[in-house]
Amino acid sequence: MINMFNLNLFKNIGVPLYLLIYLIIPYSAITQTLKVDFIRNLEKSLNARDLEFIRNNFRNDENQKIAKQFSKIINDFPESKWKIKRLKSNIPNKDILQIKVSGEKLVNGEIHILESNFDYLFSIVNGKIDEGIIKNLFTTIRNDDNKIDISFKIPDRVLTGSKYDIDIILNKPLEEVIIAGAIKPHQVNSFFEQEILLEPLASGGIFKITRAPSKPGIEIWSGIIAHPKGMITFTKSIDIVDEI
Repeated sequence: MINMFNLNLFKNIGVPLYLLIYLIIPYSAITQTLKVDFIRNLEKSLNARDLEFIRNNFRNDENQKIAKQFSKIINDFPESKWKIKRLKSNIPNKDILQIKVSGEKLVNGEIHILESNFDYLFSIVNGKIDEGIIKNLFTTIRNDDNKIDISFKIPDRVLTGSKYDIDIILNKPLEEVIIAGAIKPHQVNSFFEQEILLEPLASGGIFKITRAPSKPGIEIWSGIIAHPKGMITFTKSIDIVDEI
């Protein structure tokens, strides 16, 4: 039954879960004060694929790595668009940017849609953005033309050591048709070395109870849903905190 989902398609699109990690690597940047012009110029440079602008405004030890990561995103979704907005920060000496990345590409006659939203929290040190942290990352890549009625119930933050629920719910489950899927946590340093293996899902989604790490940080969950109407890959970051 699972063969009906043409799981080999993941090989053709490279299971683009690897791409999602590029969106959660801290960036460094530009001016002593975060001005509207800077935000506009940063957004413009990303959309114009102006790597020289990025190199000129990032720390020297970050230039090559960031340029390489950005190039991989563009190679996978050449028409991707970036939108950046400044948010009000209640944290001393911290600024927040709200970032949205969207794109699409055609693979074997099917359109794959990328949507990624996250907040970027950072400090300005010696005129450059530093100590970047991603908050509230949620990314999907799907080829179902939004025909799958699905809900993602994953918290933005949880207490260290606490139990919490992860629910990926198909709101209109199929009666006798088997869907496939999987979800897995990742550490940033080992993300590229891990694979996600699909398994039949007979319960109308993915329902998992897990426990947060004992130390503060970021936990990343990635998963796949394979459905007769298409496939969805997703990535969600969760802040592990000492207090809420």
